[in-house]
Amino acid sequence: MRIDGHHHLWSLARGDYGWLTPELAPLYRDFGLPDLVPHLAAEGIEGTILVQAAPTEAETLYLLEIANTAELVRGVVGWTDFDAANAVARINALCAQQLLVGLRPMVQDIADDDWLLRPALAPPLAAMARGGLVFDALVKPRHLQNLLQIVDRHSDLTFVLDHCGKPALASGETANWRGDIARLAERPNIVCKLSGLVTEAKPDWQVADLRRTVDHVLACFSPQRVLWGSDWPVVNLAGGYAPWLAATGTLLADLSRHEKAHILGGTAARIYLSSRGRTLPGAR
Repeated sequence: MRIDGHHHLWSLARGDYGWLTPELAPLYRDFGLPDLVPHLAAEGIEGTILVQAAPTEAETLYLLEIANTAELVRGVVGWTDFDAANAVARINALCAQQLLVGLRPMVQDIADDDWLLRPALAPPLAAMARGGLVFDALVKPRHLQNLLQIVDRHSDLTFVLDHCGKPALASGETANWRGDIARLAERPNIVCKLSGLVTEAKPDWQVADLRRTVDHVLACFSPQRVLWGSDWPVVNLAGGYAPWLAATGTLLADLSRHEKAHILGGTAARIYLSSRGRTLPGAR
């Protein structure tokens, strides 16, 4: 099965997308499954992972409602308040939702760059591990060294590095990112999401602009620990769904069919859907 491991849906009337402003004109409207389905059908993609875009549990419940009525959505990566006094109880309650496969604090938007190192984060992360949830790490390069410490501290929790850690492709300042990615990849409990790169590149990006970054990720993590995501509709800021997927095809052209199968669906199924989410055909 081919799986889009990262996309969003939103309704502006909900009012909890603080980052989503009229200045982001291509994104400043509602996006629902009917908008996404034609892209998936054109590419033969049979399942998706729906990812939070607002830092509220209300949005997570909204996404779970969508998933409950749409077989196409295999799992939801949601949000909870990790800083709340009752964070562990919140996570335990959310674990009752079988289609919830992970949680994603929006680390890139948190003012404290050392938030990941707060001792109070340890009990919620332990609760996630007990519940079989995945930690999606929405971080920027400046957070990668702290993320490495958390990955080491919580070896029983699976981490997914969103958008390859958002390397600064537009400026080309990726030396530190390359070193941190190599160190992270040494840890067996983290995988990397091949997504979000075109919005980090120059507006007139070409496949060649992505090559060195993708090759580094594949060399460090191996195809067995990389999963593909569209980051739709955010990808509309940099060309759209089809151009990004076409670029992916070119970038992965030298891999074997088996290796491509991991990246384009197998890794997402293993990481997100082994024990939670919507059962895949032939599974469990």
